[in-house]
Amino acid sequence: MSAPVKIAPAAAVPAPPARPHHVRRRRIHLFFFLVFCALPFFNLMRFDLPKQRFYFAGAEIWINEFAIIFFSLMFLMFGIVALSMIYGRVYCSYACPQMIFSETALALDDALRRWTTKKFIAWPAPRRRFAHLALTYLIIAAASVVLAFVFISYFVEPRDLLRRLIHLDIATSGGFAGAVTTLIAFLDFAFVRQKFCTTLCPYGYLQGMLADRHTLLVQYRDPDHLCIQCKKCVRICHMGIDIRDSPYQIECIHCGECIDACEEIMTKVKRPTVVEYSWGQDGPKLEAEAGKPWWYRLGIRDAKRRIVLLVMLCYASGLAVALSMRNPVLVRINPIRTTSLYRVNAAGEVENQFSVSVSNRGSQNAKVAIAVDSLQGARVEELPNPLSVAPGETTRKDFAVAVPRGAALGDVTHFHFQVEAQPGGRKQTIDMTWLMPPKTKR
Repeated sequence: MSAPVKIAPAAAVPAPPARPHHVRRRRIHLFFFLVFCALPFFNLMRFDLPKQRFYFAGAEIWINEFAIIFFSLMFLMFGIVALSMIYGRVYCSYACPQMIFSETALALDDALRRWTTKKFIAWPAPRRRFAHLALTYLIIAAASVVLAFVFISYFVEPRDLLRRLIHLDIATSGGFAGAVTTLIAFLDFAFVRQKFCTTLCPYGYLQGMLADRHTLLVQYRDPDHLCIQCKKCVRICHMGIDIRDSPYQIECIHCGECIDACEEIMTKVKRPTVVEYSWGQDGPKLEAEAGKPWWYRLGIRDAKRRIVLLVMLCYASGLAVALSMRNPVLVRINPIRTTSLYRVNAAGEVENQFSVSVSNRGSQNAKVAIAVDSLQGARVEELPNPLSVAPGETTRKDFAVAVPRGAALGDVTHFHFQVEAQPGGRKQTIDMTWLMPPKTKR
């Protein structure tokens, strides 16, 4: 009787990696989706076109505050330039709403196709396909309403827009814009998706022009001919390109999905990956700079990048200073001398007329008290003092300042209005000129 044959255990196959770039992108996509939704509702960044207001970092900036709007837009522009120069297509890959929603629509499409196939396996294939497409378009249509509401909220006050949505108001400009945006969003995420990025989006071309030899990119590098030609990096690419052709293809957003695909296959055959992140086409791998300074590892690798970041710092400092010096209650006082330079009232007092304009650019009710300084015996008349102004409102009032006729004043006297605004107790001094009747007529 022959001895039993012993079967050697199969060699352990390394477990495939957990697609780290894919998982990281999905988490960052979720974060930026929440940011996209939160910005208009918390007034972190929003243009209110009907009210002609710009909301930035919680501050309500009026359209005539050009300096703050200028610094805000320049800071954002240089931020985009710095990101594109250092990290390439990182905005497209991680933060662009178009890319986030397009990839979500693709994932939804794939998930519903697998679900309908498994759930209704007995149905004919055309019927399953119809059910799959109907569910996909229904969910995308509902999501398009939500996305259009969030997008229009960047330009119309969200509560006002919600009221219009509940009443299905498409007669006004806000309601009509919401309806058109909903239709565009549905057509985009149901049919166009990434084709928009490869054909219409100008930002991809701009980022391509800003890239240089130190910009972070995804590239195929195989000096030892290790690639096994499995082409999984091609099949997994949502943009439909072959990363092996060039790292500078305009369609490539450097998302890293092809790196995950290459690593998954090469791990199984015990070979190193041939698709990787690197600093420029001939630069080192992203992971190969452990001994370098932290700023160098973050991509600040030459003088050009330092200059761009310095300019960004200057604009950010200017913006911070402008916001800190901004007075939420703007008071202007001007003399009224179109009909007469002065007048004498029934009590024999000399009066000069003035106009005050108070703009409340804050979020609370404001009260403005006006007092006269350096003018003997003067008092303010014909004006509620303090003057109340609601948030976002501008109030204009005409008033008079009266002094006794015998006051020891010259024909022209310089004096000051002392203005105090609440809340905050901020004080302001406004220089003004007082006119008296000529001495020969007294």
